[in-house]
Amino acid sequence: MPARNPLGTERAGTEAGPYRAGARVPPYNERMTEARKISVRGIVQGVGFRPFVFRLAERHGLAGWVLNGERGVEIHAEGSGDAIDAFLAELQAAPPPAARIASCDAVPAALEGHAGFAIRTSAREGAPTVRVSPDLPVCDACLAELDDPADRRAGYPYINCTNCGPRFSIVLGLPYDRPLTTMKDWPLCDDCAREYGDPRDRRFHAQPVACPACGPRFRLLSVDGRETAEGAAALAAVAAALAAGAIVAVKGIGGYHLACDARQPAAVAALRERKFRKERPFAVMARDLTEAGTLVALDPESRALLVSSARPIVLVPARVELTEVAPGHRELGVMLPYAPLHHLLFAAGAPPALVMTSANRSSEPIAYRDDEALASLAGIADLFLAGERPIARRVDDSVARAGAFGPTILRRSRGYAPSSVAAFPAGPPILATGADLKNAVALVVGGQAFVSQHVGDLDHLAAREAFEGTLRDLCRMWEVDPQGAIVAHDLHPDYHATRAALALPAARRVAVQHHRAHVASVLAERGAWEAPVVALAWDGTGYGDDGGIWGGEVFAGSLAGGLARRAHLAPVQLPGGDAAALYPPQCLAGFVAGLDPSAAEGPDAGAPALAMPTRYALALSLASAGERVHASTSIGRLFDALAAICGFTREITFEGQAAIGLEQLARGGRAAAYPLPWSGEELDWRPLVAAALDDRRRGRDPAEIARAAHEALAGAAAAVAAHGREAWGAEALVLSGGVFQNALLLELIRERLGRKGSLPAWLNREVPPNDGGIALGQAALAATEPAAPR
Repeated sequence: MPARNPLGTERAGTEAGPYRAGARVPPYNERMTEARKISVRGIVQGVGFRPFVFRLAERHGLAGWVLNGERGVEIHAEGSGDAIDAFLAELQAAPPPAARIASCDAVPAALEGHAGFAIRTSAREGAPTVRVSPDLPVCDACLAELDDPADRRAGYPYINCTNCGPRFSIVLGLPYDRPLTTMKDWPLCDDCAREYGDPRDRRFHAQPVACPACGPRFRLLSVDGRETAEGAAALAAVAAALAAGAIVAVKGIGGYHLACDARQPAAVAALRERKFRKERPFAVMARDLTEAGTLVALDPESRALLVSSARPIVLVPARVELTEVAPGHRELGVMLPYAPLHHLLFAAGAPPALVMTSANRSSEPIAYRDDEALASLAGIADLFLAGERPIARRVDDSVARAGAFGPTILRRSRGYAPSSVAAFPAGPPILATGADLKNAVALVVGGQAFVSQHVGDLDHLAAREAFEGTLRDLCRMWEVDPQGAIVAHDLHPDYHATRAALALPAARRVAVQHHRAHVASVLAERGAWEAPVVALAWDGTGYGDDGGIWGGEVFAGSLAGGLARRAHLAPVQLPGGDAAALYPPQCLAGFVAGLDPSAAEGPDAGAPALAMPTRYALALSLASAGERVHASTSIGRLFDALAAICGFTREITFEGQAAIGLEQLARGGRAAAYPLPWSGEELDWRPLVAAALDDRRRGRDPAEIARAAHEALAGAAAAVAAHGREAWGAEALVLSGGVFQNALLLELIRERLGRKGSLPAWLNREVPPNDGGIALGQAALAATEPAAPR
């Protein structure tokens, strides 16, 4: 039983020491006519929800208690019926800023005769299904204290409270309590313990709470690991080094960043050379919104994304040309400071726009342990700003864009993961291993689908180790044994993610076709298990039912009833198969070889505007002879071929580079759509490619060619939607797959669908449309597949 204090209120204890949690609104017994058990689900742990409930109950004169359980927050409230009703209404209408209530259920309960309201210690009974809060940006109240010389946390880079600070990146287990975080080794000083134990303080049960007297610190390290400064001196030294053109490894919330002055081309070029990152754009952290506005053209939607609680990198049209930061790109990825350390660096004199990129060599995962950073970043970073608080798991920055159909998450990680993204029907746990590109994994437990942070491409050993660690991490956190779970994986037999799934013990395994998983991810997000839809799954590559390379697919049906392949891009014989994705001219050769002889002259190597490398002629001879070719229905490869026609004739240096270039080119042109006829079973690319080749030979502006191709694909999407409504009874058009990261294509599709009678478009909102969303779709289709009879 809780101890009683002289005021007649309850008191409980935690590992950090005792705290008072009683209310003082007498007399209770006269008004305690009803009791209700209230269960709140959602992001309600680690966000100040229990002290919020305490204060709310106190204000409404209720008695009872609140605690963290495995599934969320549990409340026992006693009072008059009207008071409990008012309490429930306010609880749902005005929760703490970082909380997200998914459900709030109240049922009658027996009166327990409490004399006050108490915050009890966390309860454990079974496996947890609670939603873990993502990491949160530093709040305004903490920033005010950070800048106040009279405050005891002035200048302290680990300042936080229940409204802000690290969450997912420090959690070791559930429920979310300090002994199960990476702050467990820092006992609270008396002042912090007093705040931690006071339910009227905004640091009540803020698990990472600390101060300079009792908490971790930051140190400046040389490349050989020697400490050269700490605290304010370290920050001043780093700010000066950045201003002088140095590259500094800075420990953040979910890993290290490599930072340099974005406006010093020599510094950025040095970072590219050392990191082996040829042309992929870097992200920029702007000191504040004003500075961001000098770099990019912010509209209200992009501004809202920038200041959202996720604080993602937001892709926005650039105002200035930072040639080394985003070479050849019209967009710039910009983010705002989200950790106290970032604000302190800018206040110490760091340049107002810093390249902040994941600290790794190209294709490796982000470094997040101090020893790992010192070893793996040797030869890249000139200095290391290292913090003592351990990071439990690597969590990259998220990437998002405001688009024609609303915000789109392109990389889901810090600020979003591991929030639940969908509600599932009741059933056994489901573990989905995702794809080999842009990997993320998913776990369904207690009817909630949790998707991990971005893992990356699994073609590198370190990334595969990170993937396997993420699988173990999710299962350990939610106490799921794969042996009792359904394990879902891609149909591709050679994916590392597939092999890992097959090596796991499982109650049942389900192989899921890649493009159906894209579609299913959208439907699962919306809870549209029965809705009939027509869907476009357009991307670069995916293993098809027939073992072929798919990527321009049309499906019709529903999650519950199945998704039937109704049509696809007409197959093209690609020389080298997927390898053609690296060389747009090689890709183009396959399309040219498939044209009618009258249209298949192809680029004239003697015409400067159409000059092709020798690789093109070799690939064309192979494709024409049918040697070493693989059939593909990929829209992504069609984009690559069109990019080659428009002048992108070299090897790509990062995924999607040619298609991104074609989109940017198209924004500078105006043109009517090329023909892209649809027979009902195939989208025929031949008239489109033939027309584009002919126009290029005639000297037409490549921007107009690129625009005409985009208009053709948008028109085809609208035609499929219309047919789907009439022929298949579809109620919505689903768009998913990497091609739908193309913002211009989405704008053109929206224009066409905006006409009267068109189907509504459903796109991914919680997970990326690229392969980062595949795991959710795998889990959804696994949930709808009946178990084989015993």
